[in-house]
Parts: sequence; structure tokens; C-alpha cells
Amino acid sequence: MAETVRDMIHAIQVEVRSTDLQPDRAAALLTQLSSLYGNVLEEMREADMEYAVKLLACLDSEEKANRAKILAETTPEYSRKREARDTEKLALEMSRALKYLLRAKEEELRLATHQ
Repeated sequence: MAETVRDMIHAIQVEVRSTDLQPDRAAALLTQLSSLYGNVLEEMREADMEYAVKLLACLDSEEKANRAKILAETTPEYSRKREARDTEKLALEMSRALKYLLRAKEEELRLATHQ
């Protein structure tokens, strides 16, 4: 079975969480996350569109909009949309964390060489 973008991001998450990253590896993971981010945004666009179509169908079949929305939120289309959004948030937060780590390591190295 082919590895999904979500799987690749999860693997990065596990590595970030469970290892003491060296700057070279952190930079490589940040580059990988950056390249995967475009795929995540594409998935979000597609999932949003599928959910919108499903919500519209639910609005046509229900008398009340709030019921239609609740019904639409129980569908696989909504689940896909939420998973895409959650993956985007995860990728963004890990990118921020890796950037912070790299800045901290750079500052640590700078201070060590000036003493």
C-alpha cells in the first residue's frame, strides 16, 4: 500500500518527538515538511469541495439548515475535511517547532564560539 502524505507527516512527528534532533536532520525534516505542505493544501481544497457538495445535498433533503449541517458532519466527506485540516495544523506547528529548534541551536553555537 502506498504511503500517504498523512503517513509521512506522522513519521516526521514521531521522529521529532522521540529523538534528539541534530541541526542537519532538523533542517532536512523542515524541508520535507515544506514540500509536503503543498500536498496538504491540495487535499484541503479537494476535501472542502466534496464536503460542500455533501452539505448542499443535505440542505436540499432537510427542512432545517441546522439539521442538514449536523447530518453533513456525520459523513465521510466531513471526516476527510477535518483530517485534512488537522494534518495542515500539524504540519504547520511542526514546521514552527523545527524552525525554533534550528534558531536555538544556531544561537547556542554562536554563544559557544564567542566564549
